[in-house]
Formats: sequence, structure tokens, C-alpha cells
Amino acid sequence: MKKILVLFMFVFAFSNEIQKAYLDSYNYEKIGDYQDAIKVLIPVYKKYPKGYTLNLRLGYLFYMNKKYENAIKYYTQASLSLPYSFEPKLGMMKVYLTTGEYDKVIQIGYSLIKINYYDFYANLYTLQALKLKKDYKDALAIANKMLTLYPTNITYLVNLAKIYEIVDPAYAKKIYKDSILILDPNNVNAQVFLNK
Repeated sequence: MKKILVLFMFVFAFSNEIQKAYLDSYNYEKIGDYQDAIKVLIPVYKKYPKGYTLNLRLGYLFYMNKKYENAIKYYTQASLSLPYSFEPKLGMMKVYLTTGEYDKVIQIGYSLIKINYYDFYANLYTLQALKLKKDYKDALAIANKMLTLYPTNITYLVNLAKIYEIVDPAYAKKIYKDSILILDPNNVNAQVFLNK
């Protein structure tokens, strides 16, 4: 009985240590101190280097701290821990969008879209990478597909309008005036385009 009690107390104490590390990390994140938000998690990471949640969190924090290679490292480890999870792959897509590695975004995006055809963020990040690569045909196909499910979603409407700014400015103007400004009267993208 004493052994079980001692073991329980050890697990409980370690659980409190993990909770405190996460709490401290979130508190540092709130004030934009990503370096310390990372630092307080490292002792826990040393004990659980393959922990999914921990690697996912570190990937995110390194991304926010603009340490993109480290972000990819931790997102990759999280993905290895739970191979079917979308979260670390979406994190990688954001990193690759930021670093201009659009082919990697598209590759990951299409692999996720094969699994979940309408995943909001896999489609969004893929659309953005296609748009930046000037592949407007495929970007428009994704925007139109997603707008059938989310017809009033400002993010997708703005992406649609931005593509049309290049391929058909008159239609972009119509999207901004007839859709976006009705749903979001202070939309900056619409105001900038319409005031040109």
C-alpha cells in the first residue's frame, strides 16, 4: 500500500510540474515573450521528447518566435507521434507559407485535402500558396469549392477577390461591393482596392 501511495504522490507531483510549466508558458506567450514560453517547457521536453502535445506547442512557439527551422523540427516530431493528426501538418504549412516554400505548402495541403476534402485550413493555406505561385486557376477552384460551404466567410471571399484583382478587376470590384462590404463594412482590403 505504501508503494502505491508513494508512486501516486510522485505521479501527482510530476503532473503538477507539467501543469505549472504549461501555465507559465501560456503566461509568457500572453505578453509576447516566446523565448521564455519555450524555455519553461524544455525540462518537461527532456523527460517526454516524443510527447505529441509538447512538440505541437513547441512548434507553434518557435513559429511565433520566428525560429522556423526549429518550428518544423517540433511539428515533424508531433506528426511522427500521431501520424493521422492534421494539427502539426497545418503548422508546417503556416511555416512554409511564411518562408516562401509554396511547393511544400501545396504538397502537404493536397495530401490533407485527399483525407478531408473540405478541411478549412488545409484548403485555405493551399489556396494562398497557389495564389502566391500565380496558379490562379487552381486557387479559384479551391476558393469556389469552399465558398459553397461557407458562402459568407470573409477570409475566402477576400482571397477570391484578390485573385480576381489580377485576372478580372471588374469582377473583383463586384465581389468587394456586393458581398464583402455588406458582410464587413470596414473591410480594409475592399477599401484599399476600391479607393485605387
